[in-house]
Amino acid sequence: MARTDVENLALALNQGVRMMFYLVTPNETSFGHVEEVPDYVHKATPFFIGMLILELVLGWAKTGGTVIRINDGATSVSAGMLSRLPQLFVRSLELSTYLYIWNNYRVLELPWDSPWTWWLAFLGVDLGYYWIHRFSHELNILWAAHQVHHSSEDYNLSTALRQSLTQQCASWILYLPMALAVPPSVFIVHIQFNLLYQFWIHTEIIKHLGPLEWVMNTPSHHRVHHGRNPYCIDKNYGGTLIIWDRIFGTFAPEGDKVVYGLTKPVNTFEILFVQFHYYPFIWRRFWRARGINNKLSVIFKGPSWRPGKPRLGDRTQMTKITGEELPFNPTRPLILQAYVSLHFLLLLAVYNDVLATKAVLSQQTLLLMAGYIIFTLTSFGHIIDQSPKAAMVEMLRCLLFLGLQRCGYVEVVIPSLSMLIEVFLWLSVLHWALQTALQTLGKLAEGKNKQD
Repeated sequence: MARTDVENLALALNQGVRMMFYLVTPNETSFGHVEEVPDYVHKATPFFIGMLILELVLGWAKTGGTVIRINDGATSVSAGMLSRLPQLFVRSLELSTYLYIWNNYRVLELPWDSPWTWWLAFLGVDLGYYWIHRFSHELNILWAAHQVHHSSEDYNLSTALRQSLTQQCASWILYLPMALAVPPSVFIVHIQFNLLYQFWIHTEIIKHLGPLEWVMNTPSHHRVHHGRNPYCIDKNYGGTLIIWDRIFGTFAPEGDKVVYGLTKPVNTFEILFVQFHYYPFIWRRFWRARGINNKLSVIFKGPSWRPGKPRLGDRTQMTKITGEELPFNPTRPLILQAYVSLHFLLLLAVYNDVLATKAVLSQQTLLLMAGYIIFTLTSFGHIIDQSPKAAMVEMLRCLLFLGLQRCGYVEVVIPSLSMLIEVFLWLSVLHWALQTALQTLGKLAEGKNKQD
């Protein structure tokens, strides 16, 4: 008897919820070929949104306030969107290198449909993630990428989406030993579920989970990992399991109130700065360091290392944490927050459509759309920061959106709203054009006054 649409939807929802918590079975997630493995991360998009909404509702019910600030949340989502753009053009380096080793150097071929292979891959991926994560904190050149994820001074589900564009360039190395025996289709399943599991632990809503805290990575353990309190630094690297931290001596239980973020906050919401500012910082340190040993230490020792100090730096010289620290949160008019939110929804629709249709789009179209997405995310950062560049950049962005819509590169999800959206965009263009004109006149007047 054929299943009804309602039954199919119920099954999809059931599996979707379970996959967010790694509660899937080998039978339903084992595949013979890489091409058969679903894009679970893309399929999880509705569940990301649903859980974000649930956290907002529960947070409001519990505290009477919002748990996600628009400026910080938008920056986190922007980072997540940016980090996935390379997938429009190439297969991930993680999978490509794994396939190369498997095809050319494997010494054993474990059966892809064996539960034993599935569980071995589960442990192998999680152990590999632990060491990749740990090296990302202990090697300055890798920290340059990973610091993006720690740059939020909030801790909520949106923080999980704040990912680095460049971290994937090095994260593949420690998984390669698995390619000697574990089929790529099994590996790629667990890489996705390991990532999905880590989404829900980015919350303050859930406090403690009893006996599960001994084995599993939980919100409490991961809150410690995101803290800048001295007792939190370089602790709790686990992905799904916390046992690796207990075994290798990097575990710390949650204690004093956790203060989140970097020890030196970035104090901006401009996404390209958040993503890349640390690389010029390393270069300046490298250039100023005396001697080849010190120069190499700047790259390959910890972020806090200084000449004459231990490999990971001197914790006694860290900035003291009082627990009263407040996140960078400049006030923004409500109308401006609403504006960014509405345009962000339009961008999300475009972004999701591009990812869903990338297989049938030309490379030129993909480059155009990727450029538009990056330009838009940059513009939003300027608006949130109230940068002097915001008016000109956003005016140009709105005009570009209108041009893409007229040329058929962008389609409105709800066609009946296309006229309303176009009017909204033209009003946006007029607003930012006026702002640009006023700024220009102000600069001219200022220059004239200086001459006088």
